[in-house]
Amino acid sequence: MLKRIVQACFLILGGTLGIFLIPDLLLFTPLYNVLLINNTYVTAILGAIIFYLLTFWAVDYVVDFVKWFEDSLVKAPVTDLLFGTLGLVSGLIVAFLLGLPFTGMQIPIVNTVVPILLTLLLGYVGFQVGFKKRDELINLFSLPTRNKKKESEEMDTSTKKYKILDTSVIIDGRIADICQTGFLEGVIVIPQFVLEELQHIADSSDVLKRNRGRRGLDILNRIQKELSIEVQIYEGDFEDLQEVDSKLVKLAKIMNGVVVTNDFNLNKVCELQNVSVLNINDLSNAVKPVVLPGEELTVQVIKDGKEHNQGVAYLDDGTMIVVEEGKNYIGKHIEVLVTSVLQTSAGRMIFAKPKLLEKAL
Repeated sequence: MLKRIVQACFLILGGTLGIFLIPDLLLFTPLYNVLLINNTYVTAILGAIIFYLLTFWAVDYVVDFVKWFEDSLVKAPVTDLLFGTLGLVSGLIVAFLLGLPFTGMQIPIVNTVVPILLTLLLGYVGFQVGFKKRDELINLFSLPTRNKKKESEEMDTSTKKYKILDTSVIIDGRIADICQTGFLEGVIVIPQFVLEELQHIADSSDVLKRNRGRRGLDILNRIQKELSIEVQIYEGDFEDLQEVDSKLVKLAKIMNGVVVTNDFNLNKVCELQNVSVLNINDLSNAVKPVVLPGEELTVQVIKDGKEHNQGVAYLDDGTMIVVEEGKNYIGKHIEVLVTSVLQTSAGRMIFAKPKLLEKAL
């Protein structure tokens, strides 16, 4: 069907050009005075025939181009098309207004070529500006109305703060519980490129990766359907960037949002680029009970430590306790004295020694 439409367009174009161009081409030839050749209908038919013959060579290229253009439009997000079109229309309007003085000039080349160049140039520039500034325009249109009170504006700004989730924090799973408790306010933003990475992990041939990816998709489904928090899917992409972490940082800058992660390296990158970041590992460490050197704890030693005669125990929140000289107490509940606490962004580790050993000394 598309091929027939292209051929019909070639026939119409050929007939139109034949009416205007063929008489001029034959002006200085003996055929110009021939009645049939100098007839409008005849020149239209000749032009249509010539362009119809050209379709046998060019139609496949035109059809392929139209299909490629159609696929590009279908795959592009609606916001990209909308703001790109608005920019294109704005550029064409500006080109028309700037071209009016040149159109009125009596200089043959200037009054025809300059308006065409302005139309092409400003149309392209307008489309690019509208396409690349779409996120800023969306944020501009979504700002609170100015007739609200200052307190209401501050409240809306705080509740509409965008929290952008990365792949690691979705797979981790704790983000759903944090959202359910209400500690994470604002709008949860899930970028399309993060969803694609999750889908790629869920389709992995590795069983562990596949299970992690599917768990991440289940967590997103729970957040979107079971929790009352607002969730938005960002459909845009940054084709000039390859790494998902780089795309997250750029998106956070554009939306003035906060990256939510438990990736230590992404945490550092955000800090270096002055992007707000929430690390749920830091939150987990912050809500753990504070343990000071000299305090007593009752723990169960469950396995050997890395060093000689060490034992390892865990608190209810998962904090590791390294018990010096605790190898002989594996499987037993004992009282220990805390000797030191090591706190890092990756977690917390407590060092202790058995209280019975302290009494013996």
